[in-house]
Amino acid sequence: MPLDAISPEALRALVEEFVTRDGTDYGAVERDLEAKVADVMRQLECGEVRIVFDPESETTTLVSG
Repeated sequence: MPLDAISPEALRALVEEFVTRDGTDYGAVERDLEAKVADVMRQLECGEVRIVFDPESETTTLVSG
């Protein structure tokens, strides 16, 4: 899904939900929400991460690649 196909507010909510999921591990040093969101937003803009929508389950997630 292209980044411009989603509103900035919805994109932010999607990224926040992703970085706060149970089981998400960010290594030995815990980082605040803003730092995590900024990292994922940068990865989205660079194409390192992409948004994937599954129509069968009607869920959206972020995947690398």
